[in-house]
Amino acid sequence: MVIDGDRGGMDSDHDRSSAGGGKDAWPQALNRPAEAQDTPAAIPPTPSAPVAEPLATGRGIAGLSFPYQVVAALALSLIGLLACTQVAMVFLHVAPSNTLSKQHGKTIDRWIYPEFEQNWKLFAPNPLQQNVAVHVRADVVGADGRRTTRWMNLTYEDGEAIRGSFFPSHVDQNELRRGWDFYVNSHDSENRPNGLRGDLSERYVRRITMLRLSERDYGGTIERIQLRSATSSIAPPPWSNEKISTRPVYRVLPWWTVTPDDLPERDADQDRDEAHGVEENQ
Repeated sequence: MVIDGDRGGMDSDHDRSSAGGGKDAWPQALNRPAEAQDTPAAIPPTPSAPVAEPLATGRGIAGLSFPYQVVAALALSLIGLLACTQVAMVFLHVAPSNTLSKQHGKTIDRWIYPEFEQNWKLFAPNPLQQNVAVHVRADVVGADGRRTTRWMNLTYEDGEAIRGSFFPSHVDQNELRRGWDFYVNSHDSENRPNGLRGDLSERYVRRITMLRLSERDYGGTIERIQLRSATSSIAPPPWSNEKISTRPVYRVLPWWTVTPDDLPERDADQDRDEAHGVEENQ
């Protein structure tokens, strides 16, 4: 029958399809082995444990052992305390007179002088507006007779010793200036003592002067000295219209005869020995 033939043809076609392994009918159906499903590629990656980084070494004080940390902390505390004390003492020194400076004035002075002296004042009503220079000349007796030296500017020499120095001497900065201020404040305009400190200030200035002159060789013996001050106003700045005379005004002191007490200790001892020898010979 035709139907059977057609059916047989269909069966044959079906058989051929089955004989081909079913690839064409189910091209994607389970054509991989079961072992492939268990491969690592099919398993999501497991997050790895974080690697511990090496501990950073401490810096500064934290990097020290505990005993050294204690020592460093104490040292820093001491430095901070000294710095605060220094600032407070300098402030009280330059500030106008107040209750604290009156009550603890001696303590403040002991802290400040001589290393931390300040030549300015906070809220100063009348700052220094003049330059004062101290000059000296001497009468020298030598083999060729008596002669008078030229005026020498002692203040200028102190300034040259200070200029450019990182650690200027307090002697160069203050000795002559303070000595002259001491003399001026204890004498009137006629160079007469105005109190009990007049004679002391004169002897102090004379010793300072002879100490400076003893560093020079004048070819003879210094018998007399004379001092003077040259006071000149500070010139105004270029942008100022103020007119100020800068011509110096001189204050001349009388001639002083040099005595053994005016000489430096070495020269004074030598003069006393010579005088003692003369007395023995007589």
